[in-house]
Amino acid sequence: MLLALTAACGLLLTGCSGDDGGGAQKSDASYGGGSHDMPPPPAPEGSNRFEGGEREGEQESREVAPEPDYLSTFALDVDTASYGYARRTLDEGRLPDPSTVRPEEFVNSFRQDYPRPDGDGFTVTVDGAHTDEEDWSLVRVGLATRTAEADGERPPAALTFVIDISGSMGEPGRLDLAQEALGTMTDRLRDDDSVALVTFSGEAETVLPMTRLDGNRDEIHDAIDGLEPTDSTNLGAGVETGYEAAVEGLRESATNRVVLVSDALANTGETEADAILERIAESRREHGITLFGVGVGSDYGDALMERLADRGDGHTVYVSDEEDAREVFCEELPRSIELTARDAKAQVAFDPATVAEFRLVGYDNRRVADEDFRDDRVDGGEVGPGHTVTALYAVRTRPGAGGHLATATVRWLDPDSRTPHEETGDLETDGLEESVWRARPRLTVTATAAYFADALRSPGHRDSALPGAPGLGELSERAGSLAARTEDADVRELAEAIRTANRLD
Repeated sequence: MLLALTAACGLLLTGCSGDDGGGAQKSDASYGGGSHDMPPPPAPEGSNRFEGGEREGEQESREVAPEPDYLSTFALDVDTASYGYARRTLDEGRLPDPSTVRPEEFVNSFRQDYPRPDGDGFTVTVDGAHTDEEDWSLVRVGLATRTAEADGERPPAALTFVIDISGSMGEPGRLDLAQEALGTMTDRLRDDDSVALVTFSGEAETVLPMTRLDGNRDEIHDAIDGLEPTDSTNLGAGVETGYEAAVEGLRESATNRVVLVSDALANTGETEADAILERIAESRREHGITLFGVGVGSDYGDALMERLADRGDGHTVYVSDEEDAREVFCEELPRSIELTARDAKAQVAFDPATVAEFRLVGYDNRRVADEDFRDDRVDGGEVGPGHTVTALYAVRTRPGAGGHLATATVRWLDPDSRTPHEETGDLETDGLEESVWRARPRLTVTATAAYFADALRSPGHRDSALPGAPGLGELSERAGSLAARTEDADVRELAEAIRTANRLD
C-alpha cells in the first residue's frame, strides 16, 4: 500500500492512525511542440540510449524545452491513481495502456524525506543526481506542507458522497469496497461532522440529505447498506446532483467536499468532463467545494476521472482492495479535507549558463503559461496538510560548466484570506550527487518510479525517453536492491510491479 496514503490521518476519523474554466492551463511556452497522441518512435533495436531533443510524435512530457526559454511552470498535483491502476492491471496479468500512465502520479505515490514548514504553505527542496548518460542528470523539486494536526484541531467536515451504482459496479471490488469503507468511516467520524449520500445509475438520487453524525449513525449505515447496482452510468447527473446536495447542505463553519466513487465508465447523459464540470461551475466558484475522486474496478475510466478531478480543483486516488479502501477513506481523504494552500503553482528557472536543455517529466495536464505564474486568477492546485509534491526534470548541463543550476519557486494563496505567498529553493551543480543509484534513498526511489513509468509509456515497454534509463530487467534488479536497502513495503511493491512488467513484456 502506498505510503503516500499512510501519513497520520487524525483529521477526520477518530481512531484512524477561480477560474470558471477550471484546471491548469496548458502552455507551449516552456516546451517544444504541442500535445501529441502518437507515442515516441522506438530507438534502434537493442538500445536504451536517451537522445536529447524533441522527436516527432513525442508526448509533451517527453520533449525538451527549446532555447532561449529556461522556465518551467505547472500547477501542483497530488494525484496517485495512475500508479494504483497500473499495479492493479499488472496483478491481473496485463500491461497498462500507455495512455493511462502518468509519470508524476508514479513519482508522487511514495513517501519523501522533505522538511516540513511550521505553518501553512510549503518548504522547497531541490536536489538531484547524475545519470549514466554523459552530462545528463535528474533534478528533483520537492514541496511539502505541514504535518497533519490531531483530529480535534480540524474544522468539522461536510462530505457529500456521490456513489456509482451502475451495473458495472456490481463486479467484486467496486460497490462492495465502497460500502465497506464508508461503513467503517461512518463509525469513526466525529459527532459534529455531516454526510450526504447521492447515488447515480441511469438517473441520480439524493438518498440521504446532509446529516449530522451525532445520533444518526444508524440511519447513515442503513443508507449505505441499502446500495445495490442497477443499470447504466449517468455520471454527469450524479456529479450535478451531488453538488446540488452539497450546496443545499452547505455548512459555513465546515470544510465542504464532494467525494465521487466510481469506475468512471460513463455511458449515459453527459460523458465529457468539461461539460459535466461546466454545469456545476457556480457551486465550485462561489462555495469553493472541491472534488475528490476515488476510482475502482479493473475496467476504469481513468482519463475521465482524472480530468474531472483536475477541473474540479481536487485530485484522484485508485483503490483495488479492502486495505486500499480503508486507507483512502481513513487517511488520504482526511488529508484532503483541510486546505493549507489554494491555487498553488510552481515555477523552475534553469540557469542558461550551466543548463543546455531540460524537460519536466509528466504533468502533461497541469502545465501553466510562464507569464501566468503570478496571475492569481489562473487556477492552480489545492493542497492539504501532510502532503508532499514532487516534480522530476531531466537536465543536460553544459560540459565543464559549474555554479548555479536552478531556482524553484512555489506560489500559493492562503486558503482563508487568499493572500499570496511564495517560497524558493536553489540547487548548485556541485549539489548533484554522483549517481542516481547511489544517491539518498528517497531520490533513488523517485528516479526508479519515473524510469518505470516512462518505460511503460514507450514502444514495446523497452526504450525510455529518460537519460540513463536501464531496461526493465536491470530496473527490476535495482528496484529489488533498493527495496532491501529501504526496508519499505511500498518500494517492495514497486519492485514486484517492475518484475511483473518485465515478465509480461
